[in-house]
Amino acid sequence: MATHVLQREQLLRTSLSEAWDFFSTPRNLARITPNDLSFAIREPFDDSPAHTGQLITYTVKPLMGIPLTWVTRIESVEAPRRFVDTQLKGPYKRWWHEHTFEEVEGGVLMRDRVEYELPLGALGEAFHDLLVRNRLTRIFNHRWAVLEALFGQTKRTAPGAPVF
Repeated sequence: MATHVLQREQLLRTSLSEAWDFFSTPRNLARITPNDLSFAIREPFDDSPAHTGQLITYTVKPLMGIPLTWVTRIESVEAPRRFVDTQLKGPYKRWWHEHTFEEVEGGVLMRDRVEYELPLGALGEAFHDLLVRNRLTRIFNHRWAVLEALFGQTKRTAPGAPVF
Protein backbone atom coordinates (compact mmCIF):
# COMPACT_ATOMS: atom_id res chain seq x y z
CA MET A 1 0.00 0.00 0.00
CA ALA A 2 1.46 3.35 -1.06
CA THR A 3 1.87 6.17 1.42
CA HIS A 4 1.15 9.52 -0.18
CA VAL A 5 2.50 12.78 1.19
CA LEU A 6 1.03 16.22 0.67
CA GLN A 7 3.08 19.21 1.84
CA ARG A 8 2.14 22.87 1.80
CA GLU A 9 3.47 26.03 3.31
CA GLN A 10 2.04 29.51 3.56
CA LEU A 11 3.25 32.77 5.03
CA LEU A 12 0.56 34.24 7.28
CA ARG A 13 0.96 37.94 7.97
CA THR A 14 0.12 37.64 11.64
CA SER A 15 1.68 36.87 14.99
CA LEU A 16 2.46 33.39 16.25
CA SER A 17 -0.13 33.73 19.02
CA GLU A 18 -2.88 34.79 16.59
CA ALA A 19 -2.03 31.96 14.17
CA TRP A 20 -2.02 29.46 17.03
CA ASP A 21 -5.33 30.75 18.39
CA PHE A 22 -6.95 30.33 14.98
CA PHE A 23 -5.61 26.86 14.18
CA SER A 24 -5.99 25.41 17.66
CA THR A 25 -9.71 26.26 17.61
CA PRO A 26 -11.28 23.16 16.02
CA ARG A 27 -14.41 25.02 14.90
CA ASN A 28 -12.26 27.13 12.57
CA LEU A 29 -11.76 24.06 10.38
CA ALA A 30 -15.24 24.71 9.00
CA ARG A 31 -14.13 28.22 7.97
CA ILE A 32 -11.31 26.88 5.78
CA THR A 33 -13.13 23.87 4.29
CA PRO A 34 -14.95 24.22 0.94
CA ASN A 35 -18.71 24.62 1.40
CA ASP A 36 -19.55 21.75 -0.95
CA LEU A 37 -18.04 19.29 1.57
CA SER A 38 -20.79 20.25 4.06
CA PHE A 39 -18.33 20.02 6.94
CA ALA A 40 -20.10 19.95 10.32
CA ILE A 41 -18.76 19.14 13.79
CA ARG A 42 -21.05 16.73 15.60
CA GLU A 43 -22.19 17.44 19.11
CA PRO A 44 -21.48 16.92 21.91
CA PHE A 45 -18.03 18.40 21.38
CA ASP A 46 -15.20 19.50 23.67
CA ASP A 47 -14.99 23.08 22.44
CA SER A 48 -11.67 23.84 24.16
CA PRO A 49 -8.49 24.61 22.18
CA ALA A 50 -6.70 21.64 20.61
CA HIS A 51 -5.15 19.39 23.23
CA THR A 52 -3.60 15.94 23.26
CA GLY A 53 -6.29 13.26 23.21
CA GLN A 54 -9.07 15.55 22.01
CA LEU A 55 -11.59 13.77 19.80
CA ILE A 56 -13.47 15.56 17.05
CA THR A 57 -16.31 13.86 15.21
CA TYR A 58 -17.64 15.54 12.12
CA THR A 59 -19.62 14.84 9.01
CA VAL A 60 -18.36 15.58 5.50
CA LYS A 61 -19.78 14.86 2.06
CA PRO A 62 -16.68 14.19 -0.02
CA LEU A 63 -18.30 12.32 -2.89
CA MET A 64 -21.70 12.67 -4.55
CA GLY A 65 -23.22 14.32 -1.48
CA ILE A 66 -23.04 11.12 0.55
CA PRO A 67 -22.47 11.92 4.24
CA LEU A 68 -19.46 10.33 5.89
CA THR A 69 -18.49 10.34 9.56
CA TRP A 70 -14.87 11.27 10.22
CA VAL A 71 -13.35 10.96 13.69
CA THR A 72 -10.07 12.74 14.40
CA ARG A 73 -7.86 12.54 17.47
CA ILE A 74 -5.34 15.23 18.36
CA GLU A 75 -2.26 13.08 18.93
CA SER A 76 0.15 15.70 20.20
CA VAL A 77 0.26 19.41 20.90
CA GLU A 78 3.35 21.58 21.36
CA ALA A 79 1.74 25.00 21.72
CA PRO A 80 2.18 27.34 19.94
CA ARG A 81 4.39 25.62 17.38
CA ARG A 82 2.95 22.24 16.40
CA PHE A 83 0.11 19.80 16.60
CA VAL A 84 -0.72 16.49 14.95
CA ASP A 85 -4.09 14.99 14.20
CA THR A 86 -4.90 11.49 12.97
CA GLN A 87 -8.00 9.88 11.55
CA LEU A 88 -9.58 7.20 13.72
CA LYS A 89 -12.54 6.68 11.41
CA GLY A 90 -13.05 7.99 7.89
CA PRO A 91 -12.32 7.42 4.22
CA TYR A 92 -8.59 6.77 4.49
CA LYS A 93 -6.75 3.67 5.62
CA ARG A 94 -4.33 6.10 7.32
CA TRP A 95 -4.37 9.89 7.73
CA TRP A 96 -1.67 11.72 9.72
CA HIS A 97 -1.61 15.53 9.56
CA GLU A 98 1.13 17.66 11.11
CA HIS A 99 0.65 21.42 11.43
CA THR A 100 3.68 23.57 12.28
CA PHE A 101 4.03 27.30 12.88
CA GLU A 102 7.34 29.17 12.76
CA GLU A 103 7.89 32.86 13.40
CA VAL A 104 9.70 34.38 10.44
CA GLU A 105 10.28 37.88 9.15
CA GLY A 106 6.90 39.24 8.08
CA GLY A 107 4.72 36.76 9.96
CA VAL A 108 4.32 33.06 10.57
CA LEU A 109 5.32 30.28 8.21
CA MET A 110 2.62 27.65 8.50
CA ARG A 111 3.39 24.20 7.16
CA ASP A 112 1.10 21.22 6.60
CA ARG A 113 2.37 17.71 6.10
CA VAL A 114 -0.22 15.03 5.44
CA GLU A 115 0.71 11.37 5.13
CA TYR A 116 -2.15 9.20 3.96
CA GLU A 117 -2.97 5.79 2.55
CA LEU A 118 -6.09 4.67 0.75
CA PRO A 119 -7.97 1.43 1.34
CA LEU A 120 -8.73 -1.16 -1.36
CA GLY A 121 -5.21 -1.83 -2.64
CA ALA A 122 -4.77 -1.26 -6.40
CA LEU A 123 -8.34 0.02 -6.74
CA GLY A 124 -7.64 2.63 -4.05
CA GLU A 125 -4.47 3.70 -5.87
CA ALA A 126 -6.38 4.08 -9.15
CA PHE A 127 -8.99 6.13 -7.30
CA HIS A 128 -6.17 8.30 -5.90
CA ASP A 129 -4.87 9.07 -9.36
CA LEU A 130 -8.35 9.73 -10.77
CA LEU A 131 -9.94 11.73 -7.96
CA VAL A 132 -8.33 11.93 -4.52
CA ARG A 133 -5.15 13.84 -5.45
CA ASN A 134 -7.14 16.49 -7.35
CA ARG A 135 -9.73 16.72 -4.58
CA LEU A 136 -7.06 17.29 -1.91
CA THR A 137 -5.37 19.89 -4.11
CA ARG A 138 -8.68 21.74 -4.47
CA ILE A 139 -9.34 21.58 -0.71
CA PHE A 140 -5.89 22.92 0.17
CA ASN A 141 -6.13 25.63 -2.55
CA HIS A 142 -9.43 26.74 -1.01
CA ARG A 143 -7.84 26.75 2.41
CA TRP A 144 -4.96 28.90 1.14
CA ALA A 145 -7.39 31.45 -0.37
CA VAL A 146 -9.42 31.73 2.83
CA LEU A 147 -6.29 32.15 4.95
CA GLU A 148 -4.99 34.79 2.57
CA ALA A 149 -8.24 36.71 2.98
CA LEU A 150 -8.09 36.37 6.77
CA PHE A 151 -4.40 37.10 7.29
CA GLY A 152 -3.50 39.46 4.42
CA GLN A 153 -1.13 38.99 1.53
CA THR A 154 0.78 35.73 1.65
CA LYS A 155 3.46 33.80 -0.15
CA ARG A 156 3.64 30.05 -0.64
CA THR A 157 4.50 27.48 -3.24
CA ALA A 158 2.74 28.02 -6.56
CA PRO A 159 -1.07 27.71 -6.40
CA GLY A 160 -2.23 24.26 -7.34
CA ALA A 161 1.24 22.84 -6.84
CA PRO A 162 1.30 20.97 -3.58
CA VAL A 163 4.15 18.56 -3.15
CA PHE A 164 2.82 14.98 -3.24
